Parts: sequence; C-alpha cells; structure tokens
Amino acid sequence: MTEFDKPREACGIFGVHGHPESEKLTYFGLYALQHRGQESAGIAVVQDGNIVSHKGMGLVSDVFIEDHLDQLRGSTAIGHVRYSTTGSSILNNAQPFVVHHRNRSYAVAHNGNLVNAHTLKKELEEAGSIFQTTMDSEILLHLFVKNLNHGFEGSLIKTVERLKGAFSFVMLTNKGEIIGIKDPNGFRPLCLGNLNGHYILASESCALDLVQAELIRELDPGEIVIIGDKGVKSIKTSIKPVRTFCIFEFIYFARPDSTIFGKNVYQVRKAHGKRLAKESPVDADLVMPFPDSGNYAALGYHEQSGIPFEIGMIRNHYVGRTFIQPSQHMREFGVRVKLNPVRDLLKGKDIIIIEDSIIRGTTAKTRVKALRELGVKHIHMRVAGPPHRHPCHYGIDFSTRGELIASSKTVEELGRYLGLDSLAYLSLKGLLESTGFENPESHFCKACFDGCYPVEFDEALSKNCLEFERS
Repeated sequence: MTEFDKPREACGIFGVHGHPESEKLTYFGLYALQHRGQESAGIAVVQDGNIVSHKGMGLVSDVFIEDHLDQLRGSTAIGHVRYSTTGSSILNNAQPFVVHHRNRSYAVAHNGNLVNAHTLKKELEEAGSIFQTTMDSEILLHLFVKNLNHGFEGSLIKTVERLKGAFSFVMLTNKGEIIGIKDPNGFRPLCLGNLNGHYILASESCALDLVQAELIRELDPGEIVIIGDKGVKSIKTSIKPVRTFCIFEFIYFARPDSTIFGKNVYQVRKAHGKRLAKESPVDADLVMPFPDSGNYAALGYHEQSGIPFEIGMIRNHYVGRTFIQPSQHMREFGVRVKLNPVRDLLKGKDIIIIEDSIIRGTTAKTRVKALRELGVKHIHMRVAGPPHRHPCHYGIDFSTRGELIASSKTVEELGRYLGLDSLAYLSLKGLLESTGFENPESHFCKACFDGCYPVEFDEALSKNCLEFERS
C-alpha cells in the first residue's frame, strides 16, 4: 500500500568519462541515486571498442556483485536506476538500452517522459523501425541513427529537436564519448562534475558528493554536452529554452543533500515548512513528520511556530521488497511494517503532522486511524504543497485525475475522509515564493497543481493509452 500512495518518478542517470574505475564510480553513483528508481538498475561500459552491459531487476545492491563489476571494467561508463509505470516492470525495459548500427554501438539512459512518443513511434514504424521495448527512451536512438547523414553533432541536434516533453539523457558511444542531453524546458535535473580531470554526468549532485567529485554546473535547458578526450563541448538546438523546472523535485523527489536548479533541496523544504506555519497555524503539543518525506518541512514548521519537533513515528529501515502478501485480516500490514508510533510520546496529545503531499490518500488514512486508536487527542495535518488536482504527463506516475484524491474532494471533505481534526495545504504562491527564486512563476512547471501544461502533449496521454512507458 505504501509503495503506491506516494508519487513515483523515473529515473536516475549517471555517467563517467575516462576514469580507470568508471564502472565502480557508476555503481556508487547509482547507489546515491537509488531514491529515484528501485525497480531495475544497469551499467554499460566501453571495452575494446564495444559496449557491454549488465542490468537486472531490483536495487543496485541486488543487481550487481563484485564479479559483475570485474566483467564491466572500462574507462567510460553510464548507468541507470529506474521506476516504471504499472505493467512495465520487466527486464527487457531495464536500462541502459544498447543498439548496434553500422559497426557502431550506442547506449542510452533516460530520465523523463516523451509526450509525443506515440506520434514518433508511429512515424518510425511506418519508416521501417522495429522497436525492442515499450520504453519511450528507445525513440531517441531510432531518431539518432536515422539522422546520422547530418553528421554526429547534426544528428544529435536534429533528434533532440523532434522530442517533446521532459527528458534528461546520458548517451554512450563505443568510441568512448558520453553525451548529456537536457530538454528545452529543463524539467529534470542533470549536472556536470569533475573528478581529478575526469568528467561526470549525474541526475543530482548528491551522486557527485559520494564519489568525491566537484560540481561544476547544471546543464542548461536545451543543452547538449559531448564529453570526449578533448574535454567538454556544449551545443544547442534551435529551440528557444523556456525554463519550467519540475517543482516536485523540491517537494519530494530530489535528495535533501542535493543542489538542483541552483538551490539546496534541504533549505528549500525547510522554507516551505516555515511558510506553511505562517499560512496555516494551529495550536498543538508537538509537530511531527511521517518519515522521511515530511522531515524537512516539519523542521521548518517547528522553527517558525515554536512548537516542539518530535519524531513521533519510527521508520523500519530494514524493510525490503517482499513477495509475501498479508492475509485479509492483516490488510494494513503493508503500512504498519514501515512506520510505528511512539506510544508514550503521542498518547493524549494534540499533534500536527507535516506531509509533503497527499496523492491517493490510502496510507495517510490508515496512519491517522492508527494514531486515533493509540489515543492521540487531536490530529491536524499540514501539507507542504498545494493539492494535486491534475495529472502529470512529464514523468510522474499519476497520469490520470482519477488517481488524485484531491481532484474529487474539497480540502474539508478530504480532511473528514482522512479522519483529521483539520487539514490545510501550502498555497501555490507560498510554495513558489519560498523556493527563493526571483520571479518564481516563470521558473517552474506547476501543472499538477494548476492544470497549466507548459508543453503540449500527445492526446493519447490524456486517455492513458500511451504504448510507451515512462523511463
């Protein structure tokens, strides 16, 4: 139950150029990005002019053992961790995806969602392309090899100009080049780092920290970087960049120790909590998060309100993937196994729970019920973002309005449904202003909150019948 009551984003990407232990650096880089994808993992490296790869289902630690890394030794590598939508969690869709074309090999790893995938797939199939997966990521390589008559750089530009949506790619060639690609809106983060003269690409700066690399900068929206033996070359497409960063990276997806879009995630989340305390104050004995997603906004709420901060629920950090399903009388086991309340701390108290989001509401309802049964006197919930009322077509897994409980209930109705004494959300204005950006309205995609989509999408998406899966 808990796995599907939070938004899931896809995915994490990493690449290392020219380092003698590139496969090990990539392995650890993927470890740092594990929060961005837990269904599959893979690494591709260049060995003697060929691209070899290993990938599998599960966590990085499940997929790779030392023998695998020994077989993947090479000086240039890319890696990927993935979340998928329902029905596509199969090995065939694990990345990096590798193709061979006219004595050349290419591998690609993708974070995002192409909103014109359905149209492009139809066009390519009619021209003779044969698709091996249900990933929209595969479209990039089909377009790229088709455009190679324009030269390597020309093909990259022509290809990226055909893609619409949210996408960050790392691409590997058998000649040992790494290419980083970011969409013209800059929806998903992608940064460039340096480790003793060796360049690294990563979804988030926390992955650079783990391998002790220095953050150079984030890629600009619409930028393509080609990393080779001569260094880094930056090229741009003819499409004018329009910054619409995904605001949900700050709210939930990115790790708090990362810097994305030029801001530290930890500090932004605390600022959201402080603004929430100003907008929606309430008297209580303590303020607490549901670990771990609400931790930093809860700290901010505590600092602004002066109400004591407590960890009122303890997370079991040793819960792995299980194939044992609870029986009917244990139907709430999936929620309780991960978080357990501190009884002596909470019984008889008035509490404020800080959440980062309410998507489907099932987990929150079960946890509130457990707190009531424990003897908590009053339960107030404050959410560090506006209500999610609109589907996302740019790589988050709530693609229909029916999945979003706030789309069919008012705040008051939702509060009653969850069993709360009060419920309040951070305003959209408060959310944007507390990011610390100047003119924040012009920096972010807010479509899941206000329904204003910055990039037009294939009509098939709105019908939830897209043949491709998010990558």
